Amino acid sequence: MVFGIFRKMFGGGKAAGRDKDLPAVREAAGSGDDGAGGERRSRFENLERETRGRLEAQSHEMPGQAYFSQLQALQEEGAAFLPYAREILAQSEAARAALGLNAERPTGTLRFAAPSSFAQLHIMRLLPAFHAEYPDITLDLRLSDTRMDLIEGSFDLALRSAPLQDISLRGRKLGDDTRVLCAAPEYLARRGTPKEPQDLDGHDLLSWRSAAPRDLVAGSRRFTLDPARMTCRTILDDGTAQRIATLSGGGLSINSLWSIAHEIQAGRLVHVLQDWRLDDASVLWLIYPRSNVLTPKVRVFMDFLLARLTPAPWQL
Repeated sequence: MVFGIFRKMFGGGKAAGRDKDLPAVREAAGSGDDGAGGERRSRFENLERETRGRLEAQSHEMPGQAYFSQLQALQEEGAAFLPYAREILAQSEAARAALGLNAERPTGTLRFAAPSSFAQLHIMRLLPAFHAEYPDITLDLRLSDTRMDLIEGSFDLALRSAPLQDISLRGRKLGDDTRVLCAAPEYLARRGTPKEPQDLDGHDLLSWRSAAPRDLVAGSRRFTLDPARMTCRTILDDGTAQRIATLSGGGLSINSLWSIAHEIQAGRLVHVLQDWRLDDASVLWLIYPRSNVLTPKVRVFMDFLLARLTPAPWQL
């Protein structure tokens, strides 16, 4: 089956040839009852050896350079099939784990997407400890404050700040993404410190590119913070750049606590309008496609992050 799949990806073979391994897989997967685990493992390993041998034999049927050129030049149908092939490989890995074939330690490459600013502050410092514990896992990190499509990007796991509304995704909560207004002391000394939300009118705002009116609440009181009523001379789409601009006295900004809590604690930033909070339900989620099997490498990485980042170390 695996041999047939990769022949389809690289454009070779006919349908009959692509499917000829399917009965063997069905037999290996369905043979015996719950007491026949050893026999199933043996059949699975034999099938893997047979498939590997076929792939190696095919590689010797053509000159080396031509073979690698064919591998690199995916046809259109192969490129479209690639996410499904990755899922099949993930399911194979999960099947091996279920049969006890990967009992010693998780292995493989884990594709993880996360906001760059969060990763720089809270994840990168944890990686040496993770690799020391799981040396056979390679982390393929795609870091950007612009949201990436989990399905089209074929990611195993992603960190996202949003209500989990997409039914095609599953997730585990990492923590609340509390967001506050803040500014540098020198900016407030120059422009004055707002005491009430109405005092924000005319202040300089370091605005996020997708900024929209946001509601501030304090008990039963509510106020709509409208960026159009403030002066927006700088518009950003990167959290680290926004934090640096705020520290430099560029204006007020709305920041996640995970980004600026340490700056507030050190006195480099001031939490403005402390009695008010942004009325949103932003949550940090570790998410993965609902269709994906939760493989051992994904499970251990999720557990690793949750163990070290919950409860949230950035709360004031």
